[in-house]
Amino acid sequence: MAGEPQADCLFCKIVAGEVPATVVRETETTVAFRDINPQAPTHVLIVPRKHYPDAGSLAAAEPAVAADLLTAAAAVAAEDKVDETGYRVVFNTGSGAGQTVFHTHAHVLGGRGLNWPPG
Repeated sequence: MAGEPQADCLFCKIVAGEVPATVVRETETTVAFRDINPQAPTHVLIVPRKHYPDAGSLAAAEPAVAADLLTAAAAVAAEDKVDETGYRVVFNTGSGAGQTVFHTHAHVLGGRGLNWPPG
């Protein structure tokens, strides 16, 4: 059920502290941690503490938490000092877009040139 922890969800387990991660920022509604397979010098994932399968479902159910993800993304970029040189925030939605963990998450990427269009 959306909003409830899922026993088989990797990110729910990270939020609960059951799976280790390099956490860089926590708020009441979000957890940010370094990606284990970084695609840029800064590659941080930001997840809501509550489980929603993708960005659209989170935004529909809890728009304030969706906004919190973007606020956390800006804070992470500032902490990693990529806010002035530029960074990208990416939400992959669905397997066709590259989503592999079906718990809403934003990728914060920076610290190198990011070409357009991506991938």
